[in-house]
Amino acid sequence: MLERLHLIRHGEVANPDAVVYAALPGFGLSPLGRAQAGQAARRLASSRVGLVVSSPLDRAVATAEPIAAGLAVPLRVDDRLIEWRLADRWAGVAWADLPERFPGEVEAYLATPADLPFSAESIQEVARRMAEVVTDLDREDLAEAVVVSHQDPVQALRFVLTGRDLASLGYDQPGHATMVTLRRAGAGWTEEAIWSPPVTSPAFPPIAGGDAT
Repeated sequence: MLERLHLIRHGEVANPDAVVYAALPGFGLSPLGRAQAGQAARRLASSRVGLVVSSPLDRAVATAEPIAAGLAVPLRVDDRLIEWRLADRWAGVAWADLPERFPGEVEAYLATPADLPFSAESIQEVARRMAEVVTDLDREDLAEAVVVSHQDPVQALRFVLTGRDLASLGYDQPGHATMVTLRRAGAGWTEEAIWSPPVTSPAFPPIAGGDAT
């Protein structure tokens, strides 16, 4: 059974046009993002991590690879760790153009993330599929594991494991390559530490009041 779980958002993405990359292919890490992934790997050097599990998207795998390599542990890709399907309807659109293309949707995402009828997937469904991964990891002979995913999925998993309300999803969102470490506490989990790389990147996406997908 797991004793600790390290939840990591992917590093900064090469995205010069500031579009919603959602699940689009071809959005890998920027040079800064690669450096952030390396810093996360070094942060975990003294841990007991036995497995790194990653979203299948390029930016997540590129973050997970140096972590797994640095720890000399296996890397497993799990489709359940993919980005929130909310972003699919916005994919390829510049963040600056969203208010015109999808009136009211960004505002709703920021204000009521747990109630978005226009989204193909609810945040509750995201939390469930993410938590299923942890349930499966618990059945393995692991003391610690790393989960590499995306901002909202990481936040949803963090909240559901620690008993927080998904309606507050936008509070204290993890930045690029930020690591949230959870520790087993009885039948549940408690937040033990939050770490961000020494060299951080600007908040992304560039929307007022939140730091979403």
